[in-house]
Amino acid sequence: MSCEPFVRAKGLGKKYPLYKSAAQRVGDLMFDWGSAGEHWAVRDIDLDLRPGTCLGIVGQNGAGKSTLLELISGILHPSEGVIETSGRIAALLQLGAGFSPDFTGRENVLLGASLFGLSDSEIRQRFASIEALAGIGSYIDRPVREYSSGMFARLAFSVCAHVDADILVVDEILGIGDVAFQQKSMRFLRRFRRAGIVLFVSHDEHAVAALCDSAVWIDDGRIVARGDTKDVLY
Repeated sequence: MSCEPFVRAKGLGKKYPLYKSAAQRVGDLMFDWGSAGEHWAVRDIDLDLRPGTCLGIVGQNGAGKSTLLELISGILHPSEGVIETSGRIAALLQLGAGFSPDFTGRENVLLGASLFGLSDSEIRQRFASIEALAGIGSYIDRPVREYSSGMFARLAFSVCAHVDADILVVDEILGIGDVAFQQKSMRFLRRFRRAGIVLFVSHDEHAVAALCDSAVWIDDGRIVARGDTKDVLY
């Protein structure tokens, strides 16, 4: 990269319209009737992250954590404020997102790595290492619809670990696999954070405390606490 990776948000917010019925939703789409109200999933979020940062994002279910990660990853567009990122982002969000269920694991590796910007030759050079890290054996040549949730997590993580990302966005998925996989992935994230940026969402407070040097607590879409991880958590 020509410049250091960063994540910067200022006044970031995302809202969704609320409808009383499906008919009202259709009427709004077709005739601009308007909605019954609005829900702010996140609002007034300010962040400034540089290489070497591992930020834990914690809060109750529905607090807005996943929405924030999707905004940072570019999956969602903000309703207000700005989000700026520099560097290649690899996101581990919804389980199996980006995988075609009818493709084999091998085919999904080729597809997923190419979407992250790797050339065909780079993918071929790294495939053996991706396969070894995933550790799913002969299932690499089976359709991913046959995979367990842990196998999904292993393969998705292995792809992200090999695409030369600058920013890793991780939402709960690392809690799905077995203990050996979790330990392997945590070791990788510790190495990665030395030169990159990690945004880590988990309900496992011990994992957040062990990995992250700072944290934000989100409640009702807003940051209500930030600082040293242990201060925020405990």
